[in-house]
Amino acid sequence: MHVAPSALPAVAFSGIARRFGEVRALDGIDIEVARGEFFGLLGPNGAGKTTLISILAGLVRADRGSAQVMGHDVDADYRAARRCLGVVPQELVFDPFFTVRETLRFQAGYFGLTRVDDWIDEILAHLDLTAKADANMRALSGGMKRRVLVGQALVHKPPVIVLDEPTAGVDVELRQSLWAFVRKLNREGHTIILTTHYLEEAEALCGRIAMLKAGRVVALDTTHNLLAQFAGITAKLTAERLPAAWAGRAFRREAGAFHLALAHYGELERLLADLSAEGIAVAALALAETDLEQVFLKIMRGEGEAASAGAR
Repeated sequence: MHVAPSALPAVAFSGIARRFGEVRALDGIDIEVARGEFFGLLGPNGAGKTTLISILAGLVRADRGSAQVMGHDVDADYRAARRCLGVVPQELVFDPFFTVRETLRFQAGYFGLTRVDDWIDEILAHLDLTAKADANMRALSGGMKRRVLVGQALVHKPPVIVLDEPTAGVDVELRQSLWAFVRKLNREGHTIILTTHYLEEAEALCGRIAMLKAGRVVALDTTHNLLAQFAGITAKLTAERLPAAWAGRAFRREAGAFHLALAHYGELERLLADLSAEGIAVAALALAETDLEQVFLKIMRGEGEAASAGAR
């Protein structure tokens, strides 16, 4: 049966498996990303995210299964698939002998594109690189080099953009301007796939999220549904210690503050009562709705694998 190109997903992984020696990096990954989605791919280190992206980019071959970009198989139709894809890698890979503008021109040339200086100027402006256009790559800071990597991924105007930890080591100002630019690209129809350890970014940006653990999809659903599944509150409590009954409940501790996940406000009442009963003074208390970090930690502990029922 013929399928109209517009009906095909932007990215499709079907039964992807990959081993490196005795390590099973990916174990039967089935994910589809619709055209125009802002999709999050999350997981701890070693979960298989970068291997999956490398297979999509044609840098690693899967042992089993298939991957497609805009309907093009990454093995059988590599050039067309790669033309549809822009990847911002984790590693700072660059040629030290070229200026920023030359780097972007050469990248465009790899895809047979010429006379793209107007688009390069727009990219430089959005990434706050205009003043560095004629600077040598080796003279740039780490954050500036990362901006150039983003520019390289965009210079051939691919419909699918993969951002693999794009804001690692990047200052707050650049992070905000980068996301403004990426949101604009998404509004214009580009499909965005994001991997990040900054889960607040994924929560704010991604409409749907897949979580990987040990090479498998353990959750795949909309961000809204994932948050709703683990609805509750988070308490940030500043005190010398926690009551004995709560000692194992803190999921994080920083600067004298304990972070606790509470199922409902009844638990908060019990916590306050136990603090009072043990004579523990509370210096500060802040409450917030459960966020994606809490959902992520619970799923990684195996508390929410039912969330993968949203997989397709």
